[in-house]
Amino acid sequence: MAVYTFDQFRTVLNKLGFEKIRSRKHETWRKILSSGTILRVRIKHKHSQTISKWLFYEMLRQTGIDETAFKEILGKGLRR
Repeated sequence: MAVYTFDQFRTVLNKLGFEKIRSRKHETWRKILSSGTILRVRIKHKHSQTISKWLFYEMLRQTGIDETAFKEILGKGLRR
């Protein structure tokens, strides 16, 4: 597994169409799917800090994507 930061995760959330709806102790990001399902992800404010392995996979589960899709989306965002 590669090491990712919270800023990189924010980049992917933006690309996936999530919106930041709350920013207090943690940031809460939300996406409403066409089926009406609401996806929510909470992340720390630690921008350049790396995400622990277990937390990274939990956040991926909440977004509904896997690590391969995450890498692909992040790669597209970095090429600009």
